[in-house]
Amino acid sequence: MGLIQREIEKAGIPTVSVSIQRRFTEEVRPPRAVFLDWPMGHPLGEPFKVDIQMAVIKSAFKALETIKEPGTIIDLPFRWKMVEDLKEII
Repeated sequence: MGLIQREIEKAGIPTVSVSIQRRFTEEVRPPRAVFLDWPMGHPLGEPFKVDIQMAVIKSAFKALETIKEPGTIIDLPFRWKMVEDLKEII
C-alpha cells in the first residue's frame, strides 16, 4: 500500500494507511499510517461494531491533518474487545 500511497501523494492527494501489521508498515514506510494491534482481516474493528469502526475511520482522517513527518505511524488507543472476551472465558 505504501508504494501506491507515495504515487497518489505525488499527484497532490494526501493518503493514510490503516495498519494491523506494524512490522510491514515500518518496512514500507507509507507517507502516513495509523496502527491497531488487531487480528488479520479486521482493520476497522469487530464485525457489526459500527461505533468503533467509525472512530477508527475518523482517527485515520485526523491523522491526515496531524502527521507532518513522512513515515510516521500513530498507535491508536482502541482495544480489540472480542479478544478480551475470549481471555475471560479461557
